[in-house]
Amino acid sequence: MLLHIDSSADATADSVSRRLTARFARTWRELHPTGRYRHRDLSVTPVPALTGAYTTLGRRVEREGFVPPAKVPALIEGAAEQREWEATLPLITELKAAGTVLLGVPMYNFSVPASLKAWIDRVTFPGAFTDPDTGERLLGGTRVVVVMARGGGYGPGTPRESFDFQTPYLKAYFAGLGIAPDDLHLVAAELTRVDVLPHLAGLEDLAAASLGAAQEAVTALAAA
Repeated sequence: MLLHIDSSADATADSVSRRLTARFARTWRELHPTGRYRHRDLSVTPVPALTGAYTTLGRRVEREGFVPPAKVPALIEGAAEQREWEATLPLITELKAAGTVLLGVPMYNFSVPASLKAWIDRVTFPGAFTDPDTGERLLGGTRVVVVMARGGGYGPGTPRESFDFQTPYLKAYFAGLGIAPDDLHLVAAELTRVDVLPHLAGLEDLAAASLGAAQEAVTALAAA
């Protein structure tokens, strides 16, 4: 299954991350006509922020030794915890079922959108992706493609390279989740605001080259 997640607050054609994830999804679906496909738009249907009931339930699960999701209902106490679990389990189930996860991630204030962070916080429930008997990471065979869009330039050697908290955060998160390094692919289109930000004037060719390279990369990854 392809799990396609968009997190841009811009739902129009102006969203570079959405255009690139749509290109990937279109290519993938053409090559896998019978494959399962799930699109989750975190802007249209936001994942609710965590509450105290979520953290209380999570700590109780941790004390039991990270029980698998199937055994969590037996540990739920009260309606608030039940609501939190009902909002969480579908996200865990989707992620476990995915052979490929496609994320559209614009850079907001040097990092990821709050909508994506809410999904990350909720889906990463204690023990959800670890075999309780063997300790094996259950997402070891999952492929993750992260498509990033940045208004400015943050690549190696640029003045703002150190301002990029998006790439290292996503690398660290998915590594911690058990995604193998060879299965994590990050593609970035940079200088996407070259047409509206005066200080980027003169960088149009670099912006076009970056977008073109990103388009080629997502198409190749979808076809792989």
